[in-house]
Amino acid sequence: MKHTTLARRAAAAGALAAALAASAPARAELTAEQLAKLAQNPVGNLVSLPLQNNTNFNTGPLNGTQNVLNIQPVIPFELSPDWNLITRTILPLIWQPEFVPGQGSRFGLGDLQLSSFVSPAKPGANGLIWGAGAIVQAPTDTNDLGNKNWGLGPTAVLLRLKPGDPWVYGALVNNVWSLSSSGRGGSYNNFLIQPFVNYNLPGGTYIDTVPIITADWKADSGQQWTVPLGLGVGHIFHFGKLPVNAQLGGYYNVVRPDNGPNWQLRAQVQLMFPK
Repeated sequence: MKHTTLARRAAAAGALAAALAASAPARAELTAEQLAKLAQNPVGNLVSLPLQNNTNFNTGPLNGTQNVLNIQPVIPFELSPDWNLITRTILPLIWQPEFVPGQGSRFGLGDLQLSSFVSPAKPGANGLIWGAGAIVQAPTDTNDLGNKNWGLGPTAVLLRLKPGDPWVYGALVNNVWSLSSSGRGGSYNNFLIQPFVNYNLPGGTYIDTVPIITADWKADSGQQWTVPLGLGVGHIFHFGKLPVNAQLGGYYNVVRPDNGPNWQLRAQVQLMFPK
């Protein structure tokens, strides 16, 4: 019953977002290529709602399939004519396979992460864009699918996005330390770096690689790193007047912990609300 209620709430939230999006005006002067590049900028001045689904194959000692739907609203704020504050939230909805026979699978929310970047409103020389700030982890999990200790750490992004150049590339990085160890799950120290390379084709289609490389510094030696390699493809289309960025990619974890998944299928739909 709990699983059904959570699923209904998630479906209702998605339907409401889609309904609101369908009625939102779009910025007609932006071409599909410009919208694609705007979507590829983690600190772009763009309100958006990415819904990213990650299916992880051969997870755990029983080689089950894990599914993580990340609800990732991005909301920018203008601090001044020269500076923006970009907030990026990740709230995971997790289907966890059983790790021991008879345990059963679990479904629920994971821990929320909120990143805030201060970023110049205009690109620098040669199309360089940067942002820096902090990331907070909140214990929002249900059904024992997260850690009950708050976390905090630095985050930053650096990329190159130059008009007329089909390439957009850069990296996002953060590290989160737990602020206590008394809650379920104990202390943690987690690192993430997300390099990204996009090659934009005419008409709003692009090819990309966006591996999410992570390290658990508290894990035993040889069990800390997850390093995926893969490729994806994306395309900008319109749902009524609303621009939508759709992506599909596959990644293989060339380095992973013993119970980590080996393959990941990633699908994303990003609702875009240009100003």
